[in-house]
Amino acid sequence: MSLYHETAEILSATPSNTGGNLKTRVFGKKDLKSPPQQVYALALETCKWSAVLREVIDNSELLRHERKLTPLLALLLLHDFLLSKKGIALPASHGLRASIERHKARLNAEFTRARLRRKAGSVEALREQITTEFLGEAARYPRWVRVNTLKTTIEDQLATTFADFTKVLSLYEVTAKLGKYLHVDNHIPNLLAISPSFEVTKTEAYTSGAVILQDKASCFPAYLLDPRSEDGDVIDSCSAPGNKTTHLAAIVHSRIPEGEKCPQTVYAFEKDKKRSRTLEKMVKLAGAKDITRMSFGQDFLKVDPNSDLFRNVGCLLLDPSCSGSGIVGRDDMPPIHLPEIPGTTKKPSANPGRKRKREDSDAVKETSQPVLVDDDGNELLISSEKELKARLEALSSFQLTLLLHAMKFPAAKKITYSTCSIHAEENEQVVLKALQSDIARGRGWRILPRAQQVRGLREWPVRGSIEASDGNAEVAEACIRSYKDDGRGVMGFFVAGFVRDVPTEFEDGDGPYLRDDDGRIIRDPISGMPTLKPEYKPGSSNDAYSTSQPARDDGVVVEQEEEDGIDSDDASGTTTDQCTTDEDEWNGFGD
Repeated sequence: MSLYHETAEILSATPSNTGGNLKTRVFGKKDLKSPPQQVYALALETCKWSAVLREVIDNSELLRHERKLTPLLALLLLHDFLLSKKGIALPASHGLRASIERHKARLNAEFTRARLRRKAGSVEALREQITTEFLGEAARYPRWVRVNTLKTTIEDQLATTFADFTKVLSLYEVTAKLGKYLHVDNHIPNLLAISPSFEVTKTEAYTSGAVILQDKASCFPAYLLDPRSEDGDVIDSCSAPGNKTTHLAAIVHSRIPEGEKCPQTVYAFEKDKKRSRTLEKMVKLAGAKDITRMSFGQDFLKVDPNSDLFRNVGCLLLDPSCSGSGIVGRDDMPPIHLPEIPGTTKKPSANPGRKRKREDSDAVKETSQPVLVDDDGNELLISSEKELKARLEALSSFQLTLLLHAMKFPAAKKITYSTCSIHAEENEQVVLKALQSDIARGRGWRILPRAQQVRGLREWPVRGSIEASDGNAEVAEACIRSYKDDGRGVMGFFVAGFVRDVPTEFEDGDGPYLRDDDGRIIRDPISGMPTLKPEYKPGSSNDAYSTSQPARDDGVVVEQEEEDGIDSDDASGTTTDQCTTDEDEWNGFGD
């Protein structure tokens, strides 16, 4: 079956058999012969352009001349003929391709007329207009782009990929009108908000992994965790698709002293084997492979925290499966406008602009019952408040189990826990239960207070609910929330940090080197070597430090502290030498 037949089958399927969400329909279908990503892209783009494509088909009378074409097949084929750079993905001699291309003059002429009727001066202007209309509610949200510092810098991207964008001072200006607008985020480093209609996925920067589409709120966990070199190795417990994993890797890499090897490893766990493959592709594309060791179908909950492999793990990021109730634009199947079948009577409509039903109206009637779509794309029909409560209890029980397991790692000193849920049962209530647990109390875990959080999130104004925190204002203030539709341009999200005191070699946490006000290590302007504090210089009482650390051939002590702001263009040359002695003990990770 061709790509076009399979896509048409998915678009015409009944929700009761496949679910109402397009992603669920595509990626939940196990017998697809075509690549699921290709099917999904074709289906989504055809739905987006279907109003224009319908006009072209109806006005050119394509279906009257090509009786073997169904309305859905005609839409799909015409989309690729008019809008895909590679054209119709079939051999030139194929009957379906020929059924479109023998009418190319008339089809192109009608497409031009449809564009002019919409007062679009070019196809690109029409594309921007169509995308904005199609986004609907999501058009009120900017498109968030994280600059991947493993491969590039924000300065380079502003000068290349986004060179023709107009910089604005507020998010409102990004989404208020058509055009190319850009806002540099005030809270998360290396994050941009761009016009939602701009198709960043078609840029070289996106396809090369230099920029990554990631909601601002989704950047909170790695930024809040703030892994430093003295914190040791890092674990991402539920990693796929890999946005947070690669964000962690970028932060770790930014703190590697220039010319040194990476002293840390980011361990990425994903128990689902199919999602593990997605994670692997993401890590490779982002240039994070040298820093990251990926699991393949390995369940984080089944890992022994006391294993020698994880004896240096000091930071853990937990973003477990949740209800997904905060995600924007997740619930609906996109509308599709079908052309008229020749010989059928066109019924007058009281509202000419009203979106038309799909080919089989009975097959696509939407259920009146709410559907809960979790962050893995799984759908659950919720028939009552009692059923929703039971689902949230099951999720929160798993989430708490994961958090308590993370607290057992002996060297762990930092944990972030996050969900893309708006429900207190999965958020503040999980935090409270964790803090009240024997594990947390016995090991000294406490909430990371707002005053000690990284600057960007310390300044983020939306905090946890005091009511959901059982009246504990300190916990509520430490929790970070975001809500969709509040004007801040982000999805619904929750994150909280946990910390504990683990004995370290240096009481002040800065190590033996002098640092500037931004925390960067001060280097000698001539030699480039880090400057030791007076008490750690040769002859001081702390001289033992310099003799106990590994040295290079020239006798200079190897720096093992972090440095912010290092240029990360050389990520491909970074390697990690840790944990090689333990690889024979457990084969859960692939290099």
